[in-house]
Amino acid sequence: MPRTSYLAYDDAVSRMYALGHELAHQPSHKFDLEHMRRLLQELGSPETKFPAVLIAGTNGKGSTAATLASILQAAGYRTGLYTSPHLLRINERVRVDGAAIADEGFARLHDRVDRLAQELVTEGELPWHPSFFEMITAIAFQHFAEVPVEIAVLEVGMGGRLDATNVVEPRVSVIADIALDHQQYLGNTIAEIACEKAGIIRPGGVAVMLPQMPEANDALGHAIVERDARGVNATQYVPPISPGASQLRTPITRYLVGDEERTGQEYHLQVFGHDILMQTPLLGRHQLRNVALAIATAEELTKQDFKITAGNVERGIRETRWLGRLQLAVVDGQEYLFDVAHNPAGAWALRSALSELFDARPLTFVFGAMRDKAISEMAEILFPLADRVIATPASNPRTASPEDIRVAAGRVAVEIESASNVAEALRLARERAREVADKNGLVVVTGSIYIVGEAMRDLGLRI
Repeated sequence: MPRTSYLAYDDAVSRMYALGHELAHQPSHKFDLEHMRRLLQELGSPETKFPAVLIAGTNGKGSTAATLASILQAAGYRTGLYTSPHLLRINERVRVDGAAIADEGFARLHDRVDRLAQELVTEGELPWHPSFFEMITAIAFQHFAEVPVEIAVLEVGMGGRLDATNVVEPRVSVIADIALDHQQYLGNTIAEIACEKAGIIRPGGVAVMLPQMPEANDALGHAIVERDARGVNATQYVPPISPGASQLRTPITRYLVGDEERTGQEYHLQVFGHDILMQTPLLGRHQLRNVALAIATAEELTKQDFKITAGNVERGIRETRWLGRLQLAVVDGQEYLFDVAHNPAGAWALRSALSELFDARPLTFVFGAMRDKAISEMAEILFPLADRVIATPASNPRTASPEDIRVAAGRVAVEIESASNVAEALRLARERAREVADKNGLVVVTGSIYIVGEAMRDLGLRI
């Protein structure tokens, strides 16, 4: 019988987290799209009520999704954006035209999805309760169907082939950069991981990507041929990014969006036959690839009766909001750089950006990561750049302790201090940075997205 009341927001969130983290164990039995389809069928198949773009990859898929959603919004389309994980609040994962789902709406939809899921388990229609990620995905799809959105941009959670988002029929499939991560679920080689990511490519469909490692190129190319899909290379939208080409773009610039000053990079680009000034808040050479994927995807959508102009692309990129990715902020006179570098590929991208944009500045790192991440490799990539590292845990049961980080970084000759939490780590980092204030010391907050989110909250930054 339908219920007229629903759980309060805090109760709904608590019940979501009580399901356990999606990757806390090895629940291989949960990765079954038929179970997800059955749940959605009971909801009335909301995933069929809107056109969608699916974006998979190891690094950069969130930046690509946020940029594409901003372009579509600038073109006048009511746009849904589904991303994961979140910086602070679960609502951040489900957005329409940039606005996160309201607490009341989240609680109402959680109550409905959870009730139906329990009924399906009781009736033997599902073998077990849907996972955290399956639940939040179903909530997102239902929200997008109810609004309704005119198009949804969906970031794949992990892999692609068996990811809960892969029940939609995408207008365009996008593959961002692939690297080693989640090997226990996706495979131990780049080729194996690429095959899992390629699972979002549909027979006869469209797949947008960029050249990357040869093993990934081969796996993705084979998938496209086997499925008689059309591969789209976004290279034409990547400006020259070699060190010698740096004069063609401004690596750090400031520009206004309304009354808000943004920090980003700018360059000129030919888009849809027009020369436009690209101003993106996403710093770093690697982000130019993600912006290119978003532009190429927008172009493919114009071939499917979506009306998107070069001006829409220019405005959408300028107005993109994607926090915690090479994001600069000044708080009480201290400059901070926030970046989610949660695997070795992300660490290399951060190291490259630090060398290019902040060379010769003293760096104090606030670093934390989850225990299941390649902490030793990340430390060996990043810590040699630091004058000092403050190791801290996140407020998450999967977090590595400061001692875990110290042991993992044993081969790196850098001073590592321990903090009991992120707030203490920030205090210590400020003190260390002020010791070299005359040298313009920079505090770099990095590692897990949970560390970055907690730091932004503690510093009072808008999320």
